[in-house]
Amino acid sequence: MLVSAIENGTVIDHIPAAKTYNVANLLGLFALGTPVTIGNNYESEKVGKKGIIKVSDKFFTDEEISRLSVVAPKAVLNIIKNYEVVEKKTVETPDELRGIVKCNNPVCITNNEPMTTLFRVVDKANGICKCHYCDKEQDMNKVELC
Repeated sequence: MLVSAIENGTVIDHIPAAKTYNVANLLGLFALGTPVTIGNNYESEKVGKKGIIKVSDKFFTDEEISRLSVVAPKAVLNIIKNYEVVEKKTVETPDELRGIVKCNNPVCITNNEPMTTLFRVVDKANGICKCHYCDKEQDMNKVELC
């Protein structure tokens, strides 16, 4: 299958195949007015089956990359300018997740008052985050996004 190169934009590579469409939804890619190419279930030594997304004329903010880290923590962003890769970034889970993850504790203040959630990532290797307000720990593979 041939997919044309992009002149300027971002290629998100090494997305676990099961998470490819979650990444596209999370980043709002279906609402963009620029070309977006999504490929899925490609063989990868790094993640088994992988997805890849090419987004023309879009460069992601640090906040968007932080959101991406919850769904695809080891994805690689290739920044393309004039058809050349000018930078590669491996998505890393930040120490804090602000306004990204919803607390699964129904009595947490963040579920009952209009306020931004805040989680500390307490175990990056196993994907465990802890609510700043109620101390409830959550598995980042099972969280609901805000």
